[in-house]
Amino acid sequence: MTTGSIGLFTPHPQRPRLGSIALASGAAWVLAGNDTGTMVTASPRLYPHMWSWDSAFIMVGLAQLDVDRACREMETLLSGQWEDGMIPHIVFSDEDGYFPGPDRWQTAVVCEHAPARPHTSGICQPPVHAIALRKIVDAGRRRSGADRRRAEALLRSTWPRLFAWQRWLATYRDPLGTGLIAVTHGWESGMDNSPRWDSPYAAVQPGDDLPPYVRQDLDKVCEADERPTDEEYDRYLWLIEEMRRVGYRADEVVRIGSFLVGDVFLTALFALSCDVLADLGEESGQDPEKIAQLRRWAARSRTAVLDTRDPETGLARDYDMRAHKWIAAPTIAGFAPLLSGGLAPQDQAALLATLEGPDWMGHPDLVAATPPTVSPSSPQFMPKQYWRGPQWPVISWLFSWAMRRNGLHDTAARIREETLRLVSDGTFAEYYHPLTGAPLGSRSQSWTAAVVLDWLYED
Repeated sequence: MTTGSIGLFTPHPQRPRLGSIALASGAAWVLAGNDTGTMVTASPRLYPHMWSWDSAFIMVGLAQLDVDRACREMETLLSGQWEDGMIPHIVFSDEDGYFPGPDRWQTAVVCEHAPARPHTSGICQPPVHAIALRKIVDAGRRRSGADRRRAEALLRSTWPRLFAWQRWLATYRDPLGTGLIAVTHGWESGMDNSPRWDSPYAAVQPGDDLPPYVRQDLDKVCEADERPTDEEYDRYLWLIEEMRRVGYRADEVVRIGSFLVGDVFLTALFALSCDVLADLGEESGQDPEKIAQLRRWAARSRTAVLDTRDPETGLARDYDMRAHKWIAAPTIAGFAPLLSGGLAPQDQAALLATLEGPDWMGHPDLVAATPPTVSPSSPQFMPKQYWRGPQWPVISWLFSWAMRRNGLHDTAARIREETLRLVSDGTFAEYYHPLTGAPLGSRSQSWTAAVVLDWLYED
């Protein structure tokens, strides 16, 4: 049931809508403009480095333009992979202007597993890289002999490294042994300041010895209310400080960290990626036991996702492993079972009906029927605030892709159509105001351009 009077927002004056050809050209221009030659940075001003899950989606778009360039992007990302298998959430370029940078993380100084170069952060992000590899391989196989050979070579060289990445998550981030993968920082979820983390973050008490810092993100967005608060940043940085002080040792971080939450969204992506990587392994003749292990991890985590569902709403929930309680925030993560699959037909139909209903995609005040990050019917809905309400094209793409894989073609097509309409202003914004369609956050965002390109390639 919808609540509140949120239809009072004045529609944002829209730029002229672009047709498919102009939109595709603009998306390609964004990727080219953000390309340093070795990496496509996340955005030209706010994010001048390589973010782990951003880069995976960027590869998806690059694959439609240049298979070799997509392959090189994967290789650049994996140059920052740690010896224990973790893919860090940032691989730093030589650019300054982002905080926290390498000097704050100090990973190569305090952790034996971190590479000396390139510099990296000390946490991870969602494991969507197998999906990127799938898209690159498929694109190569559709193209010329050279592209096919390049993609197949990437598959052979990359598959063992992505297996090591999935193994790291299964080994170090399943503290309950149930398949529910935990995050030790909200940034690891990719949804930095989502309401999912309000309660766990509230329990984080920064020490008096938190080193001082100066934020740089607020100088690079139009309005401060689109970004997390200073109080939130204190907690973010305290968690990094805890990790740094134990040398980023994965087992110690899980044991002593103030923040430990079973992330149902990341768990669903882990299950999905295990299956995708297993498929690729079967196609390329990889070790059968490793392929079987991926299937076992996928099955266990898929069951874990289903076991989190709220008995009243049917939505999936995160689990605060420090406070020993469920987190039932009304966010897009509640639909994680639509990513990992495994729902009984009647449960899947009910969850789809909720997603497409008046509290979510079907809310009458939305400018586009594509998933918002928080239900517009919730008191926690903040339409301009990062992961607290806006619509993110990359999340829409992810759900659409997974739904097609799981046979939910009608909903997938609708999400695609509506999101393309939302982004047809050509700003390729990081995220969009769900009630006005205004572009928010960084403009010329690489992963937005990349998923637009992939969708348009389907035409």
